[in-house]
Amino acid sequence: MAARREHLFEVFDRLIAIKNECSSEIISECGLADVTAKQVAYLKVIDGHRDMTFSRLAEITRNSKPTVTEMVDRFTRMECAYRQKCPDDGRVTYIRLTEKGRMLANAEQNALHRMIERVVRTLDENEVDLLVEILRKVG
Repeated sequence: MAARREHLFEVFDRLIAIKNECSSEIISECGLADVTAKQVAYLKVIDGHRDMTFSRLAEITRNSKPTVTEMVDRFTRMECAYRQKCPDDGRVTYIRLTEKGRMLANAEQNALHRMIERVVRTLDENEVDLLVEILRKVG
């Protein structure tokens, strides 16, 4: 039984490594090798809300407005986000993501899709069906 567990560990460790490789590829494609997990988390929050304001982002992330402003300034320099004035109230500014920002915000999910594509390309149809059946039992 210990040998089986070790084999499972090795297989899952390799799958995680493949997903991380895919994630690194996506980040590299954006030209941002030094992006942090915290920055990606901010981008995910912004991406998940239609009209994200600085105040709302500060509230959600439990940070001060100056901290959020600094982060958005960094995103702007990285070409991941931009500011857009509210057409109805010029005092309100929204934080919008660029295509690069959306790509980073969804990097983990996109990495998972890429990993699945690698698995599907490697296995034949019956093996994919068997893998799906096995994984459904677990989850």
